[in-house]
Amino acid sequence: MSRSAHPAGPRHADVMTEGHYTAPPADLNALDEKVWARTVARDEHGTVTVGGIEVTRLAEEFGTPAYFLDESDFRARCRAWADAFGRDADVFYAGKAFLSRAVVRWLKEEGLNLDVCSGGELTCALDAGMPAERIAFHGNNKTVEEIERAVTVGVGRIVLDSFQEIARVAHVAQRLGKRQRVQIRVTVGVEAHTHEFIATAHEDQKFGIALADGRAAEAVRRALTLDGLDLIGIHSHIGSQIFDMAGFEVSARRVVQLLAEVRDEHGIELPEIDLGGGLGIAYTSEDDPREPHEIAKALGDIVTRECEAAGLATPRISVEPGRAIVGPTAFTLYEVGTIKPLEGLRTYVSVDGGMSDNIRTALYDAEYSVALVSRTSEAEPMLVRVVGKHCESGDIVVKDAFLPSDLAPGDLIAVPATGAYCRSMASNYNHALRPPVVAVRDGRARVIVRRETEEDLLRLDVG
Repeated sequence: MSRSAHPAGPRHADVMTEGHYTAPPADLNALDEKVWARTVARDEHGTVTVGGIEVTRLAEEFGTPAYFLDESDFRARCRAWADAFGRDADVFYAGKAFLSRAVVRWLKEEGLNLDVCSGGELTCALDAGMPAERIAFHGNNKTVEEIERAVTVGVGRIVLDSFQEIARVAHVAQRLGKRQRVQIRVTVGVEAHTHEFIATAHEDQKFGIALADGRAAEAVRRALTLDGLDLIGIHSHIGSQIFDMAGFEVSARRVVQLLAEVRDEHGIELPEIDLGGGLGIAYTSEDDPREPHEIAKALGDIVTRECEAAGLATPRISVEPGRAIVGPTAFTLYEVGTIKPLEGLRTYVSVDGGMSDNIRTALYDAEYSVALVSRTSEAEPMLVRVVGKHCESGDIVVKDAFLPSDLAPGDLIAVPATGAYCRSMASNYNHALRPPVVAVRDGRARVIVRRETEEDLLRLDVG
């Protein structure tokens, strides 16, 4: 591949990005372990490897763009969460982050449960052998057909999201002669410090039943009186990509207050609370996520303290990490195409993917890192914006980053921390073909979700 230099954009030490000055990293060839999967490294030739395999070799075999998932890292993170919370708590992997049959098998083998939020995710879980009793079923508008299947196969819990759903699940369970374990999802009025579209515990949004106006207490009354339901606890989820535990403290306090009200009114202590997920990961070097054991201790201390104050037995805690497990374990590999310098501004680097394989930058204003991975370079840094090939001005993968000024068409660059939501939210915009997901482990690579073909697109087009 060509490595010739080209006219570059700004190269000065500090550049203006989004209203503030940013300095380029001291070493563009360095890989920050916070944002890359654990087996990612540079070999003696300067090529990045994952699971012991060079990215150049992976690109030749599987093409680009493609997601490469470090299976060893994924499994290690599963074990870390399971070990941190121990046998007295439950860890449910949030399947919406990324789900495939291979992932379901890994979860099963590593001892994690699974949270699904659609009939399709439930089908994937069951087909891959996840025991139904280890599945939780979420969703703000589950269809009757989805509920019927969930109750029929015996999912471990259905999280009820509205008064209509309480009645709906009860009716289905009664008709099928079942008693379904359920939790009630409440909105606790906590505004998570995150993007508006991924903050989920304030009242003005579609999820859950409000705590502040007494609706949650009424939902408990209905769930306790309807045949077919076995109310096991309360569920709360305050948002996503959260680093500060303060929101969880407020949420836990309000959920425990509801548990105390239930005890006082109904004479029972609900045995479980689910505090949801939403723990953040490092997308850039500035992010500072917590380790699972820190999270487990913090949540455990919060719940124990609040329950002691309320005179309640400490309930069994559930958590739902998705991004925190799969997010850091994968990166997206691209080939550089057009390079377009804008004097005094930045250089636009176009790659062979874009918003069809990573919509998060456009949707959430998400920030990512990027690195030249097919070689090293001692060239000066240049400010770049990594963009896709789609007919859309918002087709941005990485808003502002630094890459070597001798970057050239044909080079391979990679965006780390794309394991969560990128493949799950991928689209066929401009009739793009969704990339494959390739699992890499101990020097071996295998496709776990294959690349789409043009035949796949035409097969659905019956016109």
